[in-house]
Amino acid sequence: MRREGTICLGIESTAHTFGVGIVSSNGEILANENDIYRPRSGGIHPREAAQHHASVAHHVLRRAISRAGVNLGEVDVIAFSYGPGLGPCLRTGATIARALALKLRRPLVAVNHGVAHIVIGKLTTGFKDPVVLYVAGGNTLVTTLHEKRYRLLGETLDIAAGNCLDVFGIKAGIGPMPAPEEYAKLGKVFYPLPLHVKGMDVSFSGLLTSAEKLLEAGKAVPDIALSLTETIYAMLTEVLERALALTQKKEVLLVGGLARSRRLQQMITEMVKIHGAEFKPIPDQFLGDNGAMIAWNGLKMFLSGHETSIERSFVKPRLRLDETEVTWD
Repeated sequence: MRREGTICLGIESTAHTFGVGIVSSNGEILANENDIYRPRSGGIHPREAAQHHASVAHHVLRRAISRAGVNLGEVDVIAFSYGPGLGPCLRTGATIARALALKLRRPLVAVNHGVAHIVIGKLTTGFKDPVVLYVAGGNTLVTTLHEKRYRLLGETLDIAAGNCLDVFGIKAGIGPMPAPEEYAKLGKVFYPLPLHVKGMDVSFSGLLTSAEKLLEAGKAVPDIALSLTETIYAMLTEVLERALALTQKKEVLLVGGLARSRRLQQMITEMVKIHGAEFKPIPDQFLGDNGAMIAWNGLKMFLSGHETSIERSFVKPRLRLDETEVTWD
């Protein structure tokens, strides 16, 4: 029996995750399957990640179709993330999306990955007009919707918060997040580290250098992890509080992979109480990169009249959050 409503299949492939999500226009997430590329050492190797995505795509697609209880013929629209992200990875996902759209003769919708994080967050929390802190391995920014665009109130001036923690963890020999936060729970000594906050902008490269110097000095890794995570989260909470005070909005959304941090969630929970605002954590499975967020954003775009031709379905690795006009909210 066919599912009710319009059905969208979304493909996520911006970085280490290849994901396929299937959603219905009644707000039901039918499937959210993924496979994650894990490098043998160091950070993400874009070409290796793209090869991984190409090799697992058919498996992830089959799992999603099976989980959703639909067949491909029941899918009404195909969506894919066209940026920002790693070029080779984005191109792999876009190629698969084009192939599906052509084979099924279905419309295609290109989705801004950053906006999709926010859109799925609004679906799962029920928020209508939040101030958003977007924190991940490749992004750190504060934003809110104003005149049909997510305006950047503040952002990182160099590296992202998640990247800072990942690099520290790798150099410390404990691995990327969530390892630094787990080690921080064992820390007993707090080393004051420099806070680089300029208005609602932040900078983390100097903070990372200071943590690396403590490593070179032989300080205990749990103590450095404690100092680094607490300082980063304090900076993020500070700029979010300024954005909340500026906008006077009453909803706060925390999105992106680093939003899984229970400590960051705790700090934001305490902060919003002061301002009489509300904060609801998003379920973990929708915080990291995932296909469901692309499917839901793509579906909302499609229902508001958006469609991307095959000829114009190119990717944009350096796409900005505020380049997308939001016509569906």
